[in-house]
Amino acid sequence: MNSSVDPVKVIRSAGGIPYRLAGDGQREVALIHRPSYDDWTFPKGKLEVGEEPEQAALREVAEETGFRVRLADAAGSTSYVDQRGRQKTARYWTMEVLSGEFAANAEVDQLRWLPIQQALHLLTYDRDRSLLDALQGKWPIG
Repeated sequence: MNSSVDPVKVIRSAGGIPYRLAGDGQREVALIHRPSYDDWTFPKGKLEVGEEPEQAALREVAEETGFRVRLADAAGSTSYVDQRGRQKTARYWTMEVLSGEFAANAEVDQLRWLPIQQALHLLTYDRDRSLLDALQGKWPIG
């Protein structure tokens, strides 16, 4: 009899921290609101079969925000247990917004552009705040 335990399947996801420069030269980041969770977070989603994390991040940001973006820098990763008790990891990149326009959909009903300090207060999860807080020292004002 085999007594070994199967490893826990980790759900892998990827996403982005979209940014732009406001008229005053201050960097703003985009946060999304997901009505099914009633949370404010960064756009992200599960990797599809055979998809690399960078590809998934670009796809998910486009799907959830309507933006065409350019990958900038790796922004870190998070690991957590979701509401259904599943282990999840998410890798993030900063993403320069090149074009596009947000349109509400079933998954995301709002998007807000905010300066970093305001975004830190609106984010629902500590893990997201930690990612954004770590970026403050890396990003210049403009």
